Amino acid sequence: MSHNRLARITLLLAAIGLNAAPAMLGMAPVQAAEEKKAAEPPKDTVRPEIYKLIDPAQTKPLLDAKNYTEFQSRIDQAAAMPNLTPYEDFILNQMRVQLGQASGNQELTLKGLQAMIDSGRLKPEDKLRFIDAVAGIYYSNLKDYDKAITWFERYGTESGDKNKQRQYIVRSYFLKNDFAATKTEVLKDIEAAKAAGTAPSKDELNLLGNVGIKTKDTELYLQAVEELARYYPTEDYWNDLLNRTRGKKTYSNRFDLDLVRIKAVIVPSKMEPEDYAEQAELAVLGGFFTEAKIAMDKGYPNGIPAGKDKAALEKIRASANKGAADDAKNIDSGIAAAQKSKDGVGLVNLGYNYVTLGQFDKGIDLMKQGIAKGVSKNPEDAKLRLGYALAMAGKKDESVELLKTVTGNDGRGDLARYWIMYQTGPKVAPAAAEAK
Repeated sequence: MSHNRLARITLLLAAIGLNAAPAMLGMAPVQAAEEKKAAEPPKDTVRPEIYKLIDPAQTKPLLDAKNYTEFQSRIDQAAAMPNLTPYEDFILNQMRVQLGQASGNQELTLKGLQAMIDSGRLKPEDKLRFIDAVAGIYYSNLKDYDKAITWFERYGTESGDKNKQRQYIVRSYFLKNDFAATKTEVLKDIEAAKAAGTAPSKDELNLLGNVGIKTKDTELYLQAVEELARYYPTEDYWNDLLNRTRGKKTYSNRFDLDLVRIKAVIVPSKMEPEDYAEQAELAVLGGFFTEAKIAMDKGYPNGIPAGKDKAALEKIRASANKGAADDAKNIDSGIAAAQKSKDGVGLVNLGYNYVTLGQFDKGIDLMKQGIAKGVSKNPEDAKLRLGYALAMAGKKDESVELLKTVTGNDGRGDLARYWIMYQTGPKVAPAAAEAK
């Protein structure tokens, strides 16, 4: 993020007429001879003895020839004149800015700009531009972030627009390694954006993630990535979010199959053969043979390549194919037994098997029956799976309402929230399309 205003200062001076030659006392029409008292000289003039030193016809060639020493000498000689008027002082500060610009002397440029800002001679809009320029020099050129913050805040105070330069204030905290303040300010901005019904700044969300990296705060980094996936969804953000969720300290590996399922739906291009193999293996263990067969077919469409894992993968594929074939013939026969069971988990699992077969309505109805009967172990897990079965069936409203009730810090609440984000947020964009 750049805020280099230095190169624009010369153009700014010209735009507001400050590069024009100053008026010289004595150039106005002479009053009538009989007038005994001379008229009061115009306020915006310089005396001839000063004008002789700073005449642009003489000073401009000095700058063009890079004769900065002589240019500075003329400023110093003029500044030593007694009783400088505010206008004369203003013109000399303008020249200091010109010299600082030409010679690359940032401190001299700042001295002139700050004096001009405080002179009271600038129009309000021009004063704001100069304040912005000073902040930009401290930020981009001198890397003095404390002073940059001061001047950016002054811009917000005097303009009444505290949002325009807000991003530079927050980034200044980061660049001066005040990560605690950066975190506080970014979180404040995120909440304000949400309250206003707008998306938080992508730059600030990335900054929050960088704070997490710098401070080794994995929870903060994950929070930043989740917000990026919510408001600026790409497959890269989603893939990072899902992979890192598994690494949370409180995460339970009983959700490994649930996690790879959502990954296969949201970021299919990020699914490697190993991911599909994991899905198939876990699905076989859970009795979801059709799901396992589909995963193996996607992961290894041209057969399983030779390697140390070939035998294990062939075993998974064989189990998946056999179980899927049996389900296709006999799945209906399992309904009566599941309905007679005191525990509803059988109906939930059988229902999800129907979902994998594409029979969404039948599968969802059985899952609901199982949850209504009662699942003795981890009943909220069943609600999570029904929630995303509804999502896969295109029943967004019902899915979202159910998933809102699913909680837990072991991965279940995260997955429920991610499915809601996927259904209600912006469309996920391919990683290649992400703006750099």
